[in-house]
Amino acid sequence: MNTLSYKTVSANKKTVNKEWVVVDAQGEILGRLSSKIAMMIRGKHKPTFTPNVDCGDNVIVINADKVKLTGNKFNEKEYVSYTGYPGGQRFISPKELMAKHPERVVEKAVRGMLPKNRLGRALYKNLYVYAGNEHPHAAQNPKTIKL
Repeated sequence: MNTLSYKTVSANKKTVNKEWVVVDAQGEILGRLSSKIAMMIRGKHKPTFTPNVDCGDNVIVINADKVKLTGNKFNEKEYVSYTGYPGGQRFISPKELMAKHPERVVEKAVRGMLPKNRLGRALYKNLYVYAGNEHPHAAQNPKTIKL
């Protein structure tokens, strides 16, 4: 076997094949759904995965308001934010967040599973979350995927 005949193929911006995918979150468990979405956004499901390149797909999540949390996390889990002012630490539960902005629960879960660097911030822009059943990305001809 001649080992010099094998070449490691690294993807770059020009050679990456990005697709549009629709995921229905209705009745799905938040953490399990988010980990699969994060994997697709990162591109780890593709054989041409390169760790330092945005080679993942653009993911559209619909019905984000119908996602489930197991156990008592719906009431007891807390999202922490800080206003920047002294004493400005704020806490909100998923129940309150779902009432105001249902898509942010999925966004926060997926964002926490992406890398914490420049690439992660760029990858996060490939996520589109909608509370209802409709989305404005019909022109991209997205494929519907059942996770």
